[in-house]
Amino acid sequence: MSQIKNLTSLYEQDILLWSEDTVAKLKVRDFDHLDLKHLIEEVEALGISQKKELISRLIVLLEHLLKRLYVNLSDEYNGWERTIRTQRGELEILLDAVPSLSTRWETSFDKAWQIALKNVRKEYLQSSFPDAWSYDRSPEEMLDRDFWL
Repeated sequence: MSQIKNLTSLYEQDILLWSEDTVAKLKVRDFDHLDLKHLIEEVEALGISQKKELISRLIVLLEHLLKRLYVNLSDEYNGWERTIRTQRGELEILLDAVPSLSTRWETSFDKAWQIALKNVRKEYLQSSFPDAWSYDRSPEEMLDRDFWL
């Protein structure tokens, strides 16, 4: 019981040290001394964070695409296009690193669209935005096509 208390204490005191200790134990197959409760929580959190990153990056991408397409402020186009390129690159890296996120593209896009649309409508009251994305929403198109050309 004191071993579990020590592991919990280590997790709460220094998660990096806990992580290194956990990896060392896994490498030598010391399964009896693992802090399974926190290990399970961390593995679950890793999956959740990947899903959240996909939605978060899609929100930023869609906000800037909406601004570039529907907000008539030509002095801002360059900055919006730079952000679009950055988010596309980050999304490409994310999808390469976590290919299973591709199966969540549609539902993530829908959620991101709702949030992005709400955000730009609040920020640009004089601009008119469509209720639905008017273009191809496939990952290939979203990560490559300059819809304003």
